[in-house]
Amino acid sequence: MSTTFRTADAPAASREDYWHHVVTSALGPLDLHIDSPLDAGDELTLGGVGGVRVGVLEASAAQVSRTSRHIKQSDPDFCKVDLLVRGGGVIQQDEREARLRPGDLTLVDLSRPSVWAMAPSHVIAIVFPRALLPLHTDELARLTAVTVPGEQGLGALASTLVTRMPEHLDGAGESGAWSVGARLGTAVLDLLAAAFAARLGRDTVVPFETRQRVLLHRIHAFIEDHLADPDLSPHTIAAAHHVSVRYLYKLFDTQQTTVAAWIRHRRLDRARHDLQHPELRDRTITAIAARWGFSSPAHFNRVFRNAYGVAPGEYRVLPPRG
Repeated sequence: MSTTFRTADAPAASREDYWHHVVTSALGPLDLHIDSPLDAGDELTLGGVGGVRVGVLEASAAQVSRTSRHIKQSDPDFCKVDLLVRGGGVIQQDEREARLRPGDLTLVDLSRPSVWAMAPSHVIAIVFPRALLPLHTDELARLTAVTVPGEQGLGALASTLVTRMPEHLDGAGESGAWSVGARLGTAVLDLLAAAFAARLGRDTVVPFETRQRVLLHRIHAFIEDHLADPDLSPHTIAAAHHVSVRYLYKLFDTQQTTVAAWIRHRRLDRARHDLQHPELRDRTITAIAARWGFSSPAHFNRVFRNAYGVAPGEYRVLPPRG
């Protein structure tokens, strides 16, 4: 199960020693330097999402160093990707430094010296075996401490998925969350592998199956962003991703669904949440349907009843669901 450690759990006099123990337990031997008295609000949650280890850190300003001496004591043969959610910081490795803004990611090889100089910040970190990246050691060394912007392309998709990972730590929460988390962990690693390979101009080193899954992730994100468009169709989706409609259908065959069924499912799920959203009580059912691309109220009523067993108006007055 996931575990949360808080600086408030330790007396002020021993708080720094306690926090050093927490961080070294997570990352291995390292030096931790804190300029000012450690904030009692710092916390670190550790858990897993599928086969990926995840850490969620809310921390005061600090500098962390992992030196050759530390690596000789413990070389985990793991990589670490840090996503900055809030705050700021500089991560150094291999004579490069990544200056992160919220949403950005960077890669660190825990088998080589590295330094984190962080302002007060909120960071999501994922840790995984180096073998899961289809790159040679020399290629990996060209990617460490390189900023991957979280505002466009594969970096944006990876950033979005990493941000969701804390919701699925160890399969906690709703029924089926473990399988959702497993798929999410795989999706994140797929996107990171593709993003890093693209930075090297080595897209072809990524296995075909991984590239196919990455394309499907991009298509899912495109659909999510265009659900409100009543003209969203297999033809517009295929054209936006420079593939044929036939190939698009083949991609969705691997998901055991069709493109149209997936679009309908996502639209219905968004409408379902809106119907029970307290702040949308004054919005009509027709307006909610139109918001998610249903131009015909009668059609919306029919497909909603088929999916959930009740009409939208009946669903709206049911007790809220998760």
